[in-house]
Amino acid sequence: MNILTIARFTIQEAISRRLILAGSLLSLAFIGLFALGFFLIYQNDSQLSGPLSDAQEQAAFGTIMTVLGLYAINFLAGFLALFLSVGAISGEIDSGALHAVLARPLRRAEFVIGRWLAYAGLSSVYVGLMAGSLLLSARLISGYTTPDPVRATLLMMLASIVLLTLSLLGSTLLSTLANGVVVFSLFGLAWLAGIIEFIGGVLSNEAMLNVGTTVSLLVPSDAIWRGASYYIQSPIFLAGMNAGEGIPFAGTAPPATQLVVWGLLYPLVLLGAAIMTFSHRDL
Repeated sequence: MNILTIARFTIQEAISRRLILAGSLLSLAFIGLFALGFFLIYQNDSQLSGPLSDAQEQAAFGTIMTVLGLYAINFLAGFLALFLSVGAISGEIDSGALHAVLARPLRRAEFVIGRWLAYAGLSSVYVGLMAGSLLLSARLISGYTTPDPVRATLLMMLASIVLLTLSLLGSTLLSTLANGVVVFSLFGLAWLAGIIEFIGGVLSNEAMLNVGTTVSLLVPSDAIWRGASYYIQSPIFLAGMNAGEGIPFAGTAPPATQLVVWGLLYPLVLLGAAIMTFSHRDL
Protein backbone atom coordinates (compact mmCIF):
# COMPACT_ATOMS: atom_id res chain seq x y z
CA MET A 1 0.00 0.00 0.00
CA ASN A 2 2.83 2.43 0.86
CA ILE A 3 4.41 1.72 -2.53
CA LEU A 4 1.24 2.66 -4.40
CA THR A 5 0.85 5.78 -2.26
CA ILE A 6 4.37 6.94 -3.13
CA ALA A 7 3.69 6.21 -6.81
CA ARG A 8 0.47 8.24 -6.69
CA PHE A 9 2.16 11.19 -5.00
CA THR A 10 5.00 11.04 -7.54
CA ILE A 11 2.54 11.27 -10.44
CA GLN A 12 0.67 14.09 -8.70
CA GLU A 13 3.99 15.89 -8.28
CA ALA A 14 4.68 15.59 -12.02
CA ILE A 15 1.20 16.99 -12.74
CA SER A 16 1.56 19.89 -10.29
CA ARG A 17 4.89 20.86 -11.82
CA ARG A 18 3.22 20.86 -15.23
CA LEU A 19 5.66 18.29 -16.56
CA ILE A 20 2.85 16.22 -18.05
CA LEU A 21 1.18 19.29 -19.58
CA ALA A 22 4.41 20.51 -21.15
CA GLY A 23 5.26 17.01 -22.40
CA SER A 24 1.79 16.57 -23.89
CA LEU A 25 1.90 19.86 -25.79
CA LEU A 26 5.38 19.21 -27.17
CA SER A 27 4.40 15.66 -28.11
CA LEU A 28 1.37 16.89 -30.03
CA ALA A 29 3.59 19.37 -31.85
CA PHE A 30 6.02 16.58 -32.76
CA ILE A 31 3.28 14.27 -34.07
CA GLY A 32 1.74 17.12 -36.05
CA LEU A 33 5.07 18.06 -37.61
CA PHE A 34 5.83 14.45 -38.46
CA ALA A 35 2.43 13.96 -40.08
CA LEU A 36 2.80 17.16 -42.10
CA GLY A 37 6.29 16.24 -43.28
CA PHE A 38 5.25 12.69 -44.08
CA PHE A 39 2.25 13.95 -46.09
CA LEU A 40 4.25 16.51 -48.06
CA ILE A 41 7.01 14.06 -48.96
CA TYR A 42 4.51 11.37 -49.87
CA GLN A 43 2.61 13.73 -52.14
CA ASN A 44 5.77 15.00 -53.82
CA ASP A 45 6.51 11.65 -55.45
CA SER A 46 8.55 13.24 -58.22
CA GLN A 47 11.42 13.66 -55.77
CA LEU A 48 11.52 9.97 -54.91
CA SER A 49 13.73 7.47 -56.66
CA GLY A 50 10.81 5.54 -58.11
CA PRO A 51 7.03 5.53 -58.52
CA LEU A 52 5.05 5.23 -55.32
CA SER A 53 2.79 2.69 -56.96
CA ASP A 54 5.63 0.21 -56.94
CA ALA A 55 5.32 -2.06 -53.87
CA GLN A 56 9.04 -2.06 -53.10
CA GLU A 57 9.27 1.73 -53.37
CA GLN A 58 6.29 2.19 -51.09
CA ALA A 59 7.77 -0.25 -48.58
CA ALA A 60 11.11 1.59 -48.61
CA PHE A 61 9.47 5.00 -48.22
CA GLY A 62 7.13 3.87 -45.46
CA THR A 63 9.87 2.00 -43.61
CA ILE A 64 12.42 4.83 -43.67
CA MET A 65 9.96 7.54 -42.64
CA THR A 66 8.42 5.41 -39.88
CA VAL A 67 11.81 4.34 -38.51
CA LEU A 68 12.96 7.97 -38.51
CA GLY A 69 9.87 9.03 -36.56
CA LEU A 70 10.07 6.23 -34.00
CA TYR A 71 13.82 6.76 -33.67
CA ALA A 72 13.10 10.34 -32.62
CA ILE A 73 10.42 9.14 -30.20
CA ASN A 74 12.88 6.65 -28.72
CA PHE A 75 15.31 9.51 -28.11
CA LEU A 76 12.59 11.68 -26.59
CA ALA A 77 11.48 8.82 -24.35
CA GLY A 78 15.06 8.31 -23.22
CA PHE A 79 15.45 11.98 -22.33
CA LEU A 80 12.10 11.94 -20.54
CA ALA A 81 13.10 8.90 -18.48
CA LEU A 82 16.40 10.50 -17.51
CA PHE A 83 14.89 13.88 -16.67
CA LEU A 84 12.20 12.28 -14.51
CA SER A 85 14.52 10.09 -12.47
CA VAL A 86 17.85 11.96 -12.40
CA GLY A 87 16.94 13.67 -9.11
CA ALA A 88 14.36 11.17 -7.87
CA ILE A 89 16.30 10.44 -4.66
CA SER A 90 19.14 12.96 -4.54
CA GLY A 91 16.80 15.89 -5.19
CA GLU A 92 14.62 14.91 -2.25
CA ILE A 93 17.69 14.57 -0.04
CA ASP A 94 19.07 17.97 -1.09
CA SER A 95 15.74 19.71 -0.46
CA GLY A 96 15.27 18.03 2.92
CA ALA A 97 11.82 16.77 1.95
CA LEU A 98 12.89 13.16 2.36
CA HIS A 99 13.40 13.56 6.11
CA ALA A 100 9.71 14.36 6.56
CA VAL A 101 8.64 11.51 4.29
CA LEU A 102 10.77 8.86 5.95
CA ALA A 103 9.71 10.03 9.42
CA ARG A 104 6.46 8.21 8.72
CA PRO A 105 6.14 4.40 8.89
CA LEU A 106 7.68 3.97 5.45
CA ARG A 107 10.59 1.79 4.45
CA ARG A 108 13.25 3.19 2.17
CA ALA A 109 12.74 0.27 -0.20
CA GLU A 110 9.05 1.20 -0.51
CA PHE A 111 9.98 4.77 -1.37
CA VAL A 112 12.39 3.68 -4.12
CA ILE A 113 9.99 1.14 -5.62
CA GLY A 114 7.10 3.62 -5.52
CA ARG A 115 9.15 6.22 -7.36
CA TRP A 116 10.28 3.64 -9.91
CA LEU A 117 6.74 2.40 -10.56
CA ALA A 118 5.48 5.94 -11.17
CA TYR A 119 8.29 6.83 -13.55
CA ALA A 120 8.10 3.50 -15.36
CA GLY A 121 4.36 3.98 -15.82
CA LEU A 122 4.73 7.54 -17.10
CA SER A 123 7.47 6.67 -19.58
CA SER A 124 5.61 3.58 -20.82
CA VAL A 125 2.39 5.54 -21.37
CA TYR A 126 4.37 8.20 -23.22
CA VAL A 127 6.01 5.65 -25.52
CA GLY A 128 2.73 3.86 -26.15
CA LEU A 129 0.77 7.01 -27.01
CA MET A 130 3.53 8.55 -29.13
CA ALA A 131 4.34 5.37 -31.05
CA GLY A 132 0.66 4.59 -31.59
CA SER A 133 -0.06 8.11 -32.86
CA LEU A 134 2.88 8.06 -35.24
CA LEU A 135 2.07 4.63 -36.64
CA LEU A 136 -1.55 5.64 -37.12
CA SER A 137 -0.45 8.79 -38.97
CA ALA A 138 1.80 6.77 -41.27
CA ARG A 139 -1.01 4.35 -42.04
CA LEU A 140 -3.60 7.05 -42.74
CA ILE A 141 -1.27 9.04 -44.98
CA SER A 142 0.48 6.35 -47.00
CA GLY A 143 -1.19 3.08 -46.08
CA TYR A 144 2.07 1.78 -44.57
CA THR A 145 1.44 -0.84 -41.89
CA THR A 146 4.14 -1.80 -39.44
CA PRO A 147 4.67 -5.61 -39.40
CA ASP A 148 4.60 -5.98 -35.60
CA PRO A 149 3.73 -2.70 -33.82
CA VAL A 150 2.98 -4.31 -30.46
CA ARG A 151 6.34 -6.01 -30.10
CA ALA A 152 8.16 -2.91 -31.33
CA THR A 153 6.35 -0.66 -28.86
CA LEU A 154 6.93 -3.00 -25.92
CA LEU A 155 10.65 -3.10 -26.64
CA MET A 156 10.75 0.70 -26.85
CA MET A 157 9.05 0.84 -23.45
CA LEU A 158 11.68 -1.53 -22.11
CA ALA A 159 14.48 0.67 -23.45
CA SER A 160 13.11 3.71 -21.60
CA ILE A 161 12.69 1.69 -18.38
CA VAL A 162 16.31 0.56 -18.65
CA LEU A 163 17.47 4.18 -18.78
CA LEU A 164 15.25 5.43 -15.96
CA THR A 165 16.35 2.58 -13.67
CA LEU A 166 19.99 3.37 -14.41
CA SER A 167 19.31 7.02 -13.57
CA LEU A 168 17.42 6.05 -10.41
CA LEU A 169 20.39 4.01 -9.21
CA GLY A 170 22.69 6.95 -9.88
CA SER A 171 20.37 9.18 -7.88
CA THR A 172 20.97 7.04 -4.79
CA LEU A 173 24.74 7.34 -5.19
CA LEU A 174 25.46 10.80 -6.60
CA SER A 175 24.22 14.36 -6.43
CA THR A 176 21.62 15.36 -9.00
CA LEU A 177 24.11 17.30 -11.13
CA ALA A 178 26.75 14.57 -11.08
CA ASN A 179 24.17 11.91 -11.81
CA GLY A 180 22.87 13.91 -14.76
CA VAL A 181 26.34 14.15 -16.26
CA VAL A 182 26.98 10.44 -15.80
CA VAL A 183 23.68 9.05 -17.09
CA PHE A 184 23.46 11.35 -20.11
CA SER A 185 27.03 10.40 -20.98
CA LEU A 186 26.14 6.72 -20.72
CA PHE A 187 23.07 7.34 -22.89
CA GLY A 188 25.29 8.87 -25.56
CA LEU A 189 27.86 6.11 -25.15
CA ALA A 190 25.23 3.45 -25.80
CA TRP A 191 24.15 5.26 -28.96
CA LEU A 192 27.75 5.55 -30.17
CA ALA A 193 28.34 1.85 -29.49
CA GLY A 194 25.36 1.02 -31.71
CA ILE A 195 26.84 3.06 -34.57
CA ILE A 196 30.24 1.42 -34.09
CA GLU A 197 28.66 -2.02 -34.14
CA PHE A 198 26.75 -1.17 -37.34
CA ILE A 199 29.90 0.03 -39.07
CA GLY A 200 31.75 -3.04 -37.81
CA GLY A 201 29.10 -5.22 -39.42
CA VAL A 202 29.43 -3.39 -42.74
CA LEU A 203 33.22 -3.67 -42.68
CA SER A 204 33.23 -7.16 -41.13
CA ASN A 205 35.48 -5.78 -38.41
CA GLU A 206 35.49 -8.14 -35.43
CA ALA A 207 37.04 -5.61 -33.04
CA MET A 208 34.35 -3.00 -33.71
CA LEU A 209 31.63 -5.60 -33.28
CA ASN A 210 33.11 -6.68 -29.94
CA VAL A 211 33.31 -3.08 -28.70
CA GLY A 212 29.68 -2.43 -29.64
CA THR A 213 28.49 -5.65 -28.03
CA THR A 214 30.41 -5.02 -24.80
CA VAL A 215 29.00 -1.51 -24.33
CA SER A 216 25.53 -2.78 -25.22
CA LEU A 217 25.73 -5.24 -22.35
CA LEU A 218 26.64 -2.45 -19.93
CA VAL A 219 23.92 -0.08 -21.20
CA PRO A 220 21.52 -2.05 -23.43
CA SER A 221 19.12 0.79 -24.29
CA ASP A 222 20.31 1.28 -27.88
CA ALA A 223 20.58 -2.46 -28.53
CA ILE A 224 16.97 -2.90 -27.39
CA TRP A 225 15.87 -0.08 -29.70
CA ARG A 226 17.61 -1.76 -32.63
CA GLY A 227 15.72 -4.93 -31.83
CA ALA A 228 12.48 -2.96 -31.73
CA SER A 229 13.25 -1.28 -35.07
CA TYR A 230 13.39 -4.66 -36.82
CA TYR A 231 9.66 -5.12 -36.20
CA ILE A 232 8.96 -1.70 -37.73
CA GLN A 233 10.54 -2.41 -41.10
CA SER A 234 8.66 -3.94 -44.00
CA PRO A 235 9.78 -7.48 -45.01
CA ILE A 236 9.89 -6.23 -48.61
CA PHE A 237 12.33 -3.51 -47.59
CA LEU A 238 14.51 -5.92 -45.61
CA ALA A 239 14.50 -8.50 -48.42
CA GLY A 240 15.62 -5.89 -50.95
CA MET A 241 18.81 -5.06 -49.05
CA ASN A 242 22.14 -6.73 -49.56
CA ALA A 243 24.13 -8.18 -46.67
CA GLY A 244 25.57 -5.46 -44.45
CA GLU A 245 23.21 -2.76 -45.75
CA GLY A 246 20.46 -1.08 -43.82
CA ILE A 247 19.64 2.03 -41.84
CA PRO A 248 22.59 3.01 -39.58
CA PHE A 249 20.41 3.48 -36.50
CA ALA A 250 18.10 0.50 -36.99
CA GLY A 251 18.49 -3.28 -36.82
CA THR A 252 18.10 -5.70 -39.69
CA ALA A 253 17.63 -8.82 -37.56
CA PRO A 254 15.22 -9.69 -34.73
CA PRO A 255 16.62 -9.20 -31.22
CA ALA A 256 18.36 -12.22 -29.76
CA THR A 257 16.52 -13.97 -26.96
CA GLN A 258 19.51 -13.37 -24.69
CA LEU A 259 19.27 -9.63 -25.30
CA VAL A 260 15.58 -9.54 -24.42
CA VAL A 261 16.16 -11.58 -21.26
CA TRP A 262 19.06 -9.33 -20.25
CA GLY A 263 16.92 -6.26 -20.99
CA LEU A 264 14.24 -7.57 -18.64
CA LEU A 265 16.71 -8.53 -15.90
CA TYR A 266 18.75 -5.32 -16.16
CA PRO A 267 16.16 -2.99 -14.55
CA LEU A 268 15.45 -5.53 -11.82
CA VAL A 269 19.14 -5.84 -10.97
CA LEU A 270 19.65 -2.07 -10.93
CA LEU A 271 16.47 -1.52 -8.91
CA GLY A 272 17.71 -4.01 -6.34
CA ALA A 273 21.07 -2.22 -6.25
CA ALA A 274 19.30 1.14 -5.81
CA ILE A 275 17.30 -0.22 -2.86
CA MET A 276 20.41 -1.61 -1.18
CA THR A 277 22.41 1.57 -1.76
CA PHE A 278 19.69 3.88 -0.49
CA SER A 279 19.01 1.67 2.53
CA HIS A 280 22.61 2.15 3.71
CA ARG A 281 22.97 5.82 2.78
CA ASP A 282 23.25 8.48 5.46
CA LEU A 283 20.75 11.29 4.95
